[in-house]
Amino acid sequence: MKKIGRFLGLWIFLLGILHSAWAQQRVITGKVTSASDNSALPGVNVVLQGSTTGVSTDAEGNYQIGVPSGTVTLIFSFIGLTSQEITVGPNRNVVNVEMTESATELNQVVVTGYNQTQRKDVIGSIVSIKSDKFRDIPVTGIDQALQGQAAGVQISQSSGTPGGGISVRIRGNTSISASNRPLFIVDGVPVYDGPVSGRDFGGQNDNALAAFNPNDIESIEVLKDASAKAIYGSRGANGVVIITTKRGRNNRTTITADVQRGVTDIVRRPQVLNATQLLELQREAVTNAGQDPDQLGLIPGVTDGVNTDWVDAILRQGVLQQYQLSAAGGNDRTRFYMSGNVRDEEGVQINNRFTRYSGVLNLDHKASTRLNVGANVNITMAQNDRVKGDNFLDGVYSGAIKSLPYYSPYNEQGELYVPGSANYPGFPNFNPVAQALLPRFRTYALKLLAGVNADYEIIRNLRFRTKFSMDYNNSEEDQYEPSGTAIGGFLPSVGGRGYGVYLTGTSYTLINSNVLTYYLTLNDKHHFNTLLGNEIIHSQGRSSSVQGRVFPSDDFTYIGSAGIVDAGSSGFGQNGLVSFFGEVKYDFDDKYLLGLTARYDGSSRFGQNRRYGFFPSLSAGWRISQEEFLKSVDFINDLKLRGSFGFTGNERIGSFAFLGTWASVTYNGASGVGPANLSNPNLQWERTREANIGFDASLFNGRLSLIADVYSNLTDNLLFAEPIPLTTGFGSIQGNIGEIANKGVEFTVSTVNVDRAVRWTTDLNITKNINNVVSLANQDTLFRGYSANGVGATNAILQGQPLGTFWGLKYQGVDPATGDAIYEDVNGDGRITPDDGQVIGTAQPKFFGGFTNRVSWKGFDLSVFFQFMYGNKTLNFTNTTLVNTGADIENNQGVAALRRWRQEGDMTDVPRYVFGNTYNNFHSSRFLEDGSYLRLKNLSLGYNLPTRWVSRAKLNTVRIFASGTNLLTFTPYSGADPEVSTLDGSTAAQGIDFFTLPQVKTMLLGATITF
Repeated sequence: MKKIGRFLGLWIFLLGILHSAWAQQRVITGKVTSASDNSALPGVNVVLQGSTTGVSTDAEGNYQIGVPSGTVTLIFSFIGLTSQEITVGPNRNVVNVEMTESATELNQVVVTGYNQTQRKDVIGSIVSIKSDKFRDIPVTGIDQALQGQAAGVQISQSSGTPGGGISVRIRGNTSISASNRPLFIVDGVPVYDGPVSGRDFGGQNDNALAAFNPNDIESIEVLKDASAKAIYGSRGANGVVIITTKRGRNNRTTITADVQRGVTDIVRRPQVLNATQLLELQREAVTNAGQDPDQLGLIPGVTDGVNTDWVDAILRQGVLQQYQLSAAGGNDRTRFYMSGNVRDEEGVQINNRFTRYSGVLNLDHKASTRLNVGANVNITMAQNDRVKGDNFLDGVYSGAIKSLPYYSPYNEQGELYVPGSANYPGFPNFNPVAQALLPRFRTYALKLLAGVNADYEIIRNLRFRTKFSMDYNNSEEDQYEPSGTAIGGFLPSVGGRGYGVYLTGTSYTLINSNVLTYYLTLNDKHHFNTLLGNEIIHSQGRSSSVQGRVFPSDDFTYIGSAGIVDAGSSGFGQNGLVSFFGEVKYDFDDKYLLGLTARYDGSSRFGQNRRYGFFPSLSAGWRISQEEFLKSVDFINDLKLRGSFGFTGNERIGSFAFLGTWASVTYNGASGVGPANLSNPNLQWERTREANIGFDASLFNGRLSLIADVYSNLTDNLLFAEPIPLTTGFGSIQGNIGEIANKGVEFTVSTVNVDRAVRWTTDLNITKNINNVVSLANQDTLFRGYSANGVGATNAILQGQPLGTFWGLKYQGVDPATGDAIYEDVNGDGRITPDDGQVIGTAQPKFFGGFTNRVSWKGFDLSVFFQFMYGNKTLNFTNTTLVNTGADIENNQGVAALRRWRQEGDMTDVPRYVFGNTYNNFHSSRFLEDGSYLRLKNLSLGYNLPTRWVSRAKLNTVRIFASGTNLLTFTPYSGADPEVSTLDGSTAAQGIDFFTLPQVKTMLLGATITF
């Protein structure tokens, strides 16, 4: 906090210096009129850029404003009119302005995939998000920036680990085995979006998209229906996210410095028992089992003589800092944008840190009147110091929650307790502090995204564009667990003298796309926009790993020093895609719109009989506001109905899945080869049939904007392991079986509530998606997730239920007479067995969305952003350990255990504790909770210093701001965080909280200065 105080003091000092240098003022006058009829425009806002100085035009359209001497910029704005920025020289005192009508956001340019169009002409379901929507939110990656910002887009951060995994779903889950993540396109290049590391920690992965700096983003478009996505064919079923980075403009060079610094902390700490409470509980459990607790060493005043708060011992307040310097500018021939960024984030777990260095260079050059060329380079280097987490027995956070408080992390000499120490806890507690501080789990990542393009106008309105791009990814993982850790020193099979692993992975994708576009207008009423292109994509990857153990000492930590190097592997894979695509868009008199899109893909991932696929779509729109019967309705500025129907695909499975493969086998001491998988020459892509109906409306001169969509998607030919008779020697073959449906409603509303000296706007988006497994190979239930006591598994896939369905016993409470759990006996056989398992809930929400209010007044701006989810269940699987009703006494317990049944007549929801009794701890709906939440995702307050203050310091603008993320969470969930999901990115087992690190809240101060 002292550092933040010094940082704030620096800006107060700067304010004082600038305040003392006020410039001498002059007066600018003028008149604002309408460009259509030259009539005067009253109420137009005239604001001096970068200041709190502003006036409004009077009834005759006249205005008068005082400004500093020198060159200044005036901003003219009014609802329903196109805003203008006019630079006024030092010798000019009269500025008259003509303003044109605008259909608000419906006239914005939208990137639609290989092309762009105006928002008003879009007849697909596309969401556009400008960078100002997330500029003050300290997100690590571009996927985080989307959370709560777009209808139909469900994003969850799997844990609070910096650089950790993010789950992104657009209009629900469409696949069981293939990827459900959307296709991410950055500056026209499809990018790798999976984990960087080759090793997950208890289901948690890191995130390749954390390599991209969100501050370099200009806009994000999300393509959601077939009309928008079919141009991407076999890769479009899960949605497409198009990211456009910032480019230079035809103006003088502007240099921008951005500084952010703040602190992070866990949103909520788990509540566990102290030593005295736990000892009382354990003695009670042992006594209820008919045993003597003294004989087990559970002695008051002795056992609880130490009371360690392990959670507090492994958590800290992290420091987040980010610095960026960028430059943009150009002339009528050459434009550029370049930036350099450093982000350093300490995790809330000790010894956890994520550091990223990134740079961007975008160039555009007009070589001649017909030829434009361009280049883009985005390079990132990152270092991720990870710690073991989640459901690892030797995890840091998981160990801290469940470890007995009877032990200390350090001895009297301040040394860590390690295996071999007299007071080392041993299995299953270990020493969570040592597990955090001693190992090295370091991942180095390098990402290079580069491309060159040329655009040539063959004849008027006929253009050819070619682009060559590369997405290169490299990772190295340097891991060592010394003898003071559970693996390196306690596990007998390792040898007790350290354990090391070194992994490498390299992948790259080469892309060449060629696009021909033609625009044609006939009689000023018929408008054609056509596109024809092809694309070739080649991807290749290599990986290797080696492990060693029995090191001479913990001073020698690399594999070359290992006494035994007994495991290693290497791998190679490649795949390719060749595509041809086309699009025709037509509108008549800006009233009737029609679109036809198709793509023909050939993928090396599928069998030779089904290698090629065709993905068409048809869309239509009707701008009703252009009809004569609505032109007289003054409050309707734009009203458009639209609909689409088409097909998209999903080819995101591993390479060579269609091939019959062989593998090494050992029999009776001899090695050889044998068949591993059966071939399937008919293996093909998943196909999603999509239908969408929606409308866009702009009302009351742009004060109210509405977007609504209703959709129905059906995915068939699911990529799935198809069961076959075991007499073949195999249990399954990779095939195409089953169907999944997603149906839903999306609604977005934007309002301008006040637009005078104070401007107040509101954005709300809400989505309801219904997911359903329509059919599988048979009626058998497929179990997924974790093994569960008493029922087999935590999750199930079965017909008629959504993906993410929870399976278990139905918990009916506690018998007041005995204190034992009561479960529903489904088959009525008088016993509780796995046959009594049933569906107990789903992780799918009933609806989700985001709600943002923005207020600006003079130089101040305030943004309040809430994100919400309702109706989903969260499996608090942590409580199978923390409220285990005495199944064992090797783990600490949560405060919920204080509600346990203790004597006849007690009315409670927690059964009695009996040492060694597992019946009361069977997996059931007792552990399933309402995971709904409303979260204050971001609160930011900014101030633009007046121009007259900063101009004397030779600066253009100075903005200072404070921002807070995840500040408040309202939820009935009893765990630390309802948003987390242990199995990062899982489709069938989402929404499980199994010792998962909660989200972090961030509070930071920042400044943006332009020169």
